[in-house]
Amino acid sequence: MDVAVIKYNAGNVQSVLYAMERLGANATLTDDWETIKKSDKVVFPGQGEASTAMKYLRERKLDQLIQSLEQPFFGICLGLQLLCEHSEEYDTSCLGVFPIRVKKFPSVEKVPHMGWNNLEHLKSPLLKGLTDSDYVYYVHSYYAEVDPRYTIATSHYMHDFSALLHRDNYYAMQAHPEKSSRVGETILTNFLNL
Repeated sequence: MDVAVIKYNAGNVQSVLYAMERLGANATLTDDWETIKKSDKVVFPGQGEASTAMKYLRERKLDQLIQSLEQPFFGICLGLQLLCEHSEEYDTSCLGVFPIRVKKFPSVEKVPHMGWNNLEHLKSPLLKGLTDSDYVYYVHSYYAEVDPRYTIATSHYMHDFSALLHRDNYYAMQAHPEKSSRVGETILTNFLNL
């Protein structure tokens, strides 16, 4: 199976490439339109800052490509946030796949939210084999609001936020599955099996 991992100068892509290969996928880091369009699955990982990432995507017209893809697509961390409509991080217009706003955690507690937190209210084949007692690893200062149309799992830090989203062929996860041990491997395996 060929998996295109979208290159857009965001951090933390190497661990995703390794995770895909451990699971038997042929993963390629690329920003080439044809390679992405021909792949069986697309992964959109990253850590970084929303406005810089969107600038890179727009300059290469990858924003238009991402919005037109039909194969299973999985955004991770910053990838989830960029798939939303708008981020408070430098007032950034994002891809709009999910009509959801991304907000910054208030600084009344420790930000970024970093560490292990459990998933709740699971409702998707992507989460097959998992329960509300399963934990995933987070590092983020911004979060996607909960939307009953698209939120397929929540987590809680100060308040509930979207842990995972789903719309049509697009899936996204705020935590890092590649750093979330058995739970993360289960989610990535389920994605590859979609």
